[in-house]
Amino acid sequence: MEFFVSFHDIRLFQWIAMIVSASLAVEMLLIKVPHTEHATRLTRAKSLVALSYLFCAFIFGYTLSHHDIEQYGLFSAMTLLINVAFSTATLSFSLINLLGHRYVDFSKLLVSIFAIFIVSMALIEVFFNGEKNVFNIVLVTSIAMFTSMCIYYIIIFDKWYRHSIMLLEKYYDEDEEHKLKWIKFCFILAMLTEMFVLVYLFFLRGFMFIYIGFYILFLLYFAGNFISFIGSHKLLLDAFGHWTISQANKSSKKKRTARKKKKAAGTVSIDELGSVKPLLDEWVRQKRYREYDKSREEIAAEIGTSKELLNQYFAQEMGKDFRTWRTELRIEDAKALLLSDKKMSSNLIGEMVGFSDRSNFHRQFTRLVGCSPKKWREMEGETAPEQE
Repeated sequence: MEFFVSFHDIRLFQWIAMIVSASLAVEMLLIKVPHTEHATRLTRAKSLVALSYLFCAFIFGYTLSHHDIEQYGLFSAMTLLINVAFSTATLSFSLINLLGHRYVDFSKLLVSIFAIFIVSMALIEVFFNGEKNVFNIVLVTSIAMFTSMCIYYIIIFDKWYRHSIMLLEKYYDEDEEHKLKWIKFCFILAMLTEMFVLVYLFFLRGFMFIYIGFYILFLLYFAGNFISFIGSHKLLLDAFGHWTISQANKSSKKKRTARKKKKAAGTVSIDELGSVKPLLDEWVRQKRYREYDKSREEIAAEIGTSKELLNQYFAQEMGKDFRTWRTELRIEDAKALLLSDKKMSSNLIGEMVGFSDRSNFHRQFTRLVGCSPKKWREMEGETAPEQE
């Protein structure tokens, strides 16, 4: 076939991109989201991702159908700009919906898609039938609109990303940002694809095949992470669902709850606070601090007390919060394991003592001990230097 003439021919990469996009779209549509109480937004996000991939395949196919025109390089760059603008809108919206405790207004996405459609039709019409100067004006206008759209999504995404981190840490009482890092990284990549296409459009059109190759890798990376997230989404959505329910009840019970808390705080006796210590001692003896992805309510229930009493005990008797105290327990446990079994990897030890994220374990260990787990083991548990 004449399309497969050279590795540097962009038509080869466009064929690959079309096939990959269509295949990923079908895979997304066939995947079933595990049913949970708060998984509706994940289903919506999955549908948007599939729609984005279908549109991507359509645009690459539409571009290839005009392979015989004189300015095929410029035409390819223009349709790729349209493609990226649409995918940026839909993928960004899907990621933001994963982060929001409630649906982000769907009408705003429809407005974005409608605007992209109108501008895209104008670009294509002027490209085939208009003058060069008119085409340049429409092109610059469309780029300005797409850039404004990206800025808007960046602002909204940053807001919900920060809010989601807060919800996760509040619900699970852990350093849980690693659960969302792939979402942040994919969003950054989506924004970069928008900027990169502008560079190729104006300066490096002859190397468009490099960009399309990068875009194919981005589609694969995004799909792989999204599919992986579907299997572990419950941890994230449970935290959001818990927050949503609590906020719904909060508006009608805010004053009454505040009075109850004030009364409870003033009537807690020394004996009640003292009863928490043996419960915590037994919890520590059973090494329950090694368990992660649990809310403060669940931990309080395991111990046999209430969340409010547990918080007050640590505030008044320990002088530190529960999260800090548990982290210290985990690090002390890790220090002992590092010396008792030197063949066991430090990463595995971090997981054993309750850290679900390797980087968090190394960061907390270094902060509290003064050196890395590896250095601690090499020093045979001697006092760590101030700097490694």
